[in-house]
Amino acid sequence: MLHKEKNVDLKIFNSLIKNDTNPVLSNLFAARDIKSIQDVDYSFDKLISPDLLKSGKDVANLLIDKINRKEKIVIIGDYDVDGATATACAYLGLKKFGANVDFIVPNRFKFGYGLTPEIVDLAYKKNPGLILTVDNGIASIKGVQKANTYGIDVVITDHHLPGDKLPNTKFIVNPNQLSCKFPSKNLCGAGVIFYVLILVRSQIRNKKNDDHNYKIAEPSLGDLIDLVALGTIADLVKLDFNNRVLVNFGIKKIRTGSCNFGIEAILNLCKKKFVDIKTSDLSYLIAPKINAAGRLSDMSIGIKCLISKNKNEAKMYAKKLNIINQQRKIIEDKMKQEAFSIVDNHLISNTYSISLFDNEWHQGVVGILASRLKEKYFRPTIIFAKDEAGNLKGSGRSIPNFHLRDALDLISKKNSSLIITFGGHAMAAGLSIKKEDFSLFCSEFELIAKKNLSSNDLKIIIENDKAIPKEYMNIETIKVINSQIWGQGFPAPVFFGIFYVIKQEIIANKHNKCILENDNGQYEAIFFNFSNELADRIEVIYTLEINEFNNKSSIQLNIMSQNELK
Repeated sequence: MLHKEKNVDLKIFNSLIKNDTNPVLSNLFAARDIKSIQDVDYSFDKLISPDLLKSGKDVANLLIDKINRKEKIVIIGDYDVDGATATACAYLGLKKFGANVDFIVPNRFKFGYGLTPEIVDLAYKKNPGLILTVDNGIASIKGVQKANTYGIDVVITDHHLPGDKLPNTKFIVNPNQLSCKFPSKNLCGAGVIFYVLILVRSQIRNKKNDDHNYKIAEPSLGDLIDLVALGTIADLVKLDFNNRVLVNFGIKKIRTGSCNFGIEAILNLCKKKFVDIKTSDLSYLIAPKINAAGRLSDMSIGIKCLISKNKNEAKMYAKKLNIINQQRKIIEDKMKQEAFSIVDNHLISNTYSISLFDNEWHQGVVGILASRLKEKYFRPTIIFAKDEAGNLKGSGRSIPNFHLRDALDLISKKNSSLIITFGGHAMAAGLSIKKEDFSLFCSEFELIAKKNLSSNDLKIIIENDKAIPKEYMNIETIKVINSQIWGQGFPAPVFFGIFYVIKQEIIANKHNKCILENDNGQYEAIFFNFSNELADRIEVIYTLEINEFNNKSSIQLNIMSQNELK
């Protein structure tokens, strides 16, 4: 285990302290990209103006026109959590304006990703006046072309990086498209459609000012913000200031308990106190259950949970999602054991990338498996499974200093027929190749990784925060820390310490529950998925939680990694 303590800018620390910021928080903020107290003032009026989104007002006016004409708007979503929350946000939001709206989410096993010609054919049967994509569409050239032949208008809302050529529609809202002046390029799909809905309301307000007899509704959109928060955290987009504002208000809404019925139902299954919800709970409690539907079954189950009309309906769908997620865990565990066995039988120290395929692996779980291997071996990783057409569908995860989508683009340009389709961003991407091209792809991917990464890039170095002083190591401090907005690019605090192991036991045959002691005192600790015995003295990287048991609260260290000391 390699670690280094984050640098703390003392000038910023002292400035934060002067503003009565908690001293521990001041230290944590000063070690991140925080320049002043304004950088953690998440007032809603500090959101970037939606007016800066290229084509945003044109899209809003087109949607208003379709709503007024009672033409059906068919939403085309994606089969991950961002796609599900974006679809739910669009569906519920447009309903507020009185729209005639329906949705289709592609079955990943039958249709693949995005607005394909086949999905357009399905949408056509619903007699739409407009197709609206959320969290996809920027690469759907053939799908838009097919819609154009039907005479159907297409609005694309997406956040993924555009390719060299855009689909043939003038209605594209994507902060990452060229010449878009929206300064944050980190909105997720749910964030983009939320901004579009704000523009719809804004344009309606303008029309009402010009015509007092204008009848269309001008609803509040605040009750959609928890969906945006969930999509933002689950999609691992960077938590820049604008995204932190969105997530902050979404988390606050969830903590009140008056949140989306689907989110509420899933949290109730987890027996989680709403008032204590953290950003990491969105990642580890809610997102996996919704994702499981898209991985193993049909993401429409997840979307229907999020657009449920009442608590009983949401509870029914949440139970279905929970069952599917349990099945996902069983499949994932088997695949993980097989993959680790393969990699452990090779000299991983001599490679810069990992590419694996097994004929029996489930294509819906390859993304999770890629994440697990990347976390353990810290190399760009792509896992493949066979798809319905007999080709290989791959899902990749990357490490800092290696842009995964750009790497696939380079491979595609060098070998024009090697990759059938690909897309994604720096840290995650998907692709498909022919089965017979697997070995060639592995070689090309390794060459690109070896060329662009150094041996130092492959070392796992955990950046830890300065340990909390004894006088502040209490439940109140931990609650303050965990109530903040943490996530991708604005990481939750992790700490380093040297401890004596006073007591330990293995629970559920796979977790080490122990008592650790140092100069600050004794603490309960748990090392998940570690069933070995700890040494008497260890150095530990850990996070801090509050353990609630028998109506008593205590500090708990969640061990991330440990080294034995003599």
